This record gives sequence, structure tokens and C-alpha cells, in this order.
Amino acid sequence: MGSQLDDAALDRALDTEGGAIRQRNEREILDAAERVFSRHGYRGASLKLIAEEAGLPKSNILYYMGSKKALYVRLLEGVMERWNTMLDDISVEDDPAEVLSAFIRSKMEMSRRYPEASRLFAGEILQGAPFLQDFLRGELRGWVEGRAEVFRQWAERGLMDPVDPVSLIFLIWSATQHYADFEAQVAGITGHEHFTDDDMQRVTDFLVQVVLKGCGVVSAPTGH
Repeated sequence: MGSQLDDAALDRALDTEGGAIRQRNEREILDAAERVFSRHGYRGASLKLIAEEAGLPKSNILYYMGSKKALYVRLLEGVMERWNTMLDDISVEDDPAEVLSAFIRSKMEMSRRYPEASRLFAGEILQGAPFLQDFLRGELRGWVEGRAEVFRQWAERGLMDPVDPVSLIFLIWSATQHYADFEAQVAGITGHEHFTDDDMQRVTDFLVQVVLKGCGVVSAPTGH
């Protein structure tokens, strides 16, 4: 009896350890792929380069991800999910000033922390999004329509002006990603090779002010 319990506990421990190893390896692969695809694009990247960047055998990349295409698509979809999670659970009962402010601030922080991911996504879209059509026309379209409906209901309640909600989402996406996607342009014009935390805070506050005023939202949270 005792031996059976010991065996069961050992099996659970091994499963837990195996799951942790898998999660760690997948995270290392995704991080390495993000850097490689961002530098070389889909055509120029290879599983060999990604494996070298991750410090793992190429066979591990295939084992965990299946193929170069599957890895690329998973990475791109993950970028969008990471960006948009702030709006996943909004409802008409929420304060639009708080929601829009938090969304802009989180998107700016994501662009600052993960600029290569932002440039990777932009590159895919500029190529006509050949690997993302199903995601864009399916899951992401549904996500945008769901958020847009909440924005419309806020307008009906007089909480904001009746702006086009889809265009508003596009505006926030583009404005918050600009400082990552066009980093060289920003650096050349401003003379700042790297934006400081204070610089990013200033830009973020500016975007929040412009979007909230432009949407007719009167109040905005003042905390950072």
C-alpha cells in the first residue's frame, strides 16, 4: 500500500516537473523566435537560427512547435492576445475613461517591453498578412466587434461621443505601436536614441489626453 502511494506521488511529481520543463522550453523558443523573425522576417528565418538563439537542439523546436509556420503563427497570435487582454472583459457598466486609459497605458507598456514583437506583427501585416488571414477574419474580427458594441452602448448612455468604435480601436493600436515600429524615425527626429521611463510616461499621458478628449470622455484617472 505504502509503495503504491509513493509511486503515485512520484508520478505526480514527475508530471509536474515535466510540465514545468515544457513551459520553460516553449517560452525560450518563443522568445528566441520573436527575435529571429523580427530581424530576418519569415523567409530569412530558419529553425536552425531559432534553435541557436534559444540554445536548444533543432529537434526540440520541431517537437514543441511542429513546424516553422506553426511557430510563426503561434507567435503572432500570442502578440495580439498579449496586446488586447486589457479589453477582454469590459462591459457597458465600466467607466470608459478608466478602460480607454488603461488600454492605452498597457499597450504603450507592451510596445516598450516587446518592441521586436510589435515590429514582427507590423512586418506580417505589411506583407498582406499571408499567415494571419484566418485569425484576422475570425477570432480577431469577433473580438473587435465585441469591444465596438460596448463602445456604442457607452455612447448611447452619453458617456462618450458616438465615434466610430472600430476606427477608435485602429487609432489606439497604431498610435501605441508607433514608438516601437518606427523607433528609428522617432530617435532621428527627437534625438533620443532610447526613450527613458519619463519620456514614455509623457507620451502615454499625451495619447490618453488626446483620445479621451477626442472621444468626448470628460473624466480620466490621474494615477500612473
